[in-house]
Amino acid sequence: MSNIPKDLHYTEDHEWVRIEGDIAIIGITDYAQKELDELVYIEVETVGETLDAGEVFGAVEAVKTTSDLYMPVSGEITEFNPKLDETDGDDPTTVNNDPYGEGWIIKVKMSNTDELSNLLSAVDYQAAISA
Repeated sequence: MSNIPKDLHYTEDHEWVRIEGDIAIIGITDYAQKELDELVYIEVETVGETLDAGEVFGAVEAVKTTSDLYMPVSGEITEFNPKLDETDGDDPTTVNNDPYGEGWIIKVKMSNTDELSNLLSAVDYQAAISA
């Protein structure tokens, strides 16, 4: 069974969202990192850009496959986790080891907090991955 913190919001594409004021901290769920297995590279070239919910903001590359990352909410991407950035730390396994903590991927200044109501609760996300 996957670890699904109750205080987060989730997408059907396995991203999670933690809200701190008007900032959304976004990563991939424990379930997603287990399905992908060992992550070897995380690419985010959209820092400074404003994207709509549902748009691709980056990609994760694992030993088995590459998957796009989708914006759960609209807003400006203000930061890419330096621990994951190849120019700084380049340790994508941080996501495998701590997907909800040190393994966050981006921070977004939200442009429409109403979009949070479109996301899944922990209970709904658990039901989605259990189906």
